[in-house]
Amino acid sequence: KALPIVTILTLAATGSEMNSNAVISNPETNEKLGVGSSHLRPHVSILDPEYTYSLPTIQTAAGTADIMSHVFEQYFDSTPGTYIQDKFCEGILKTCIKYCPIALQSPTDYEARSNIMWCATLGLNRVTGLSKTQDWEVHMIEHQLGAYTDCPHGLGLAVISMPYYRYIYKDGIDKFVRFAKNVWGVDADGKTKDEIALAGIDCLENFAKELGIPLTLRE
Repeated sequence: KALPIVTILTLAATGSEMNSNAVISNPETNEKLGVGSSHLRPHVSILDPEYTYSLPTIQTAAGTADIMSHVFEQYFDSTPGTYIQDKFCEGILKTCIKYCPIALQSPTDYEARSNIMWCATLGLNRVTGLSKTQDWEVHMIEHQLGAYTDCPHGLGLAVISMPYYRYIYKDGIDKFVRFAKNVWGVDADGKTKDEIALAGIDCLENFAKELGIPLTLRE
């Protein structure tokens, strides 16, 4: 049994306002472990985009990177027959791509902040990943990085994602091709699947640069 949880969102990122997940860190043992329970799902969540106006720029960018990584972990999957889930994922990703740069330039833009907040909520409330096989490998790697350093979670995910996706894309090339075309609008004419897939990852990397997100562990 547990007391009911009420959340008041001050950062659009983890989706804690509508899921039952959490992370517990033990700095003495360098462990950062995920935990989930129905008791952790909030009974009430207050989502007011104005509460995110004062976020530092880097935290806005890191939060968006976290949202997008949540979606990637569910989207890059070979489970057949998940058309609507994949469309949800693509819509959330395109919304992040549209509105994060606006929020960075104009921190009090209500439309930008509210859309990013919705992305956080919808990106990890089980709907986008329903019936999908998921391994959350990027998150597992980042948790180890976060357990040994003070690297912000979203930035660690971004640093890990680019080389990781370049390494594994051939194992799910059709989904990476779809990602390039549907999310980034990559022109596929005259290109091989490999070229299209890698172009999509290039777009993701360029977007991270645009947001001021580091791309290497040294950074």
